[in-house]
Amino acid sequence: MSIPAPRQTSTYAVIALVAGILGWTLLPFLGSLGGIIFGHMARGEIRRSNGRLDGDGLAITGLVLGWVSVALWVLAILVFILFFGGLAWLATLNA
Repeated sequence: MSIPAPRQTSTYAVIALVAGILGWTLLPFLGSLGGIIFGHMARGEIRRSNGRLDGDGLAITGLVLGWVSVALWVLAILVFILFFGGLAWLATLNA
């Protein structure tokens, strides 16, 4: 009876998770992009490995952290533009 070899964790999945966390802490936009890119790369690598690589949960977590951070950035920029655009519009009405 042979013991199956332990599965190795994908390096890209670990990088995706770390980059996703960095996107929320030290590198707000660049870390999020790294989490998204490396998360997709890790998922592809894991799918192609035929069960030899593990870490799909890490890759998905990095993807989710990255996409949520990017979505919040886009929303914040949109709110900023609409707020100050509304103020400028009100200023032109009162002038």
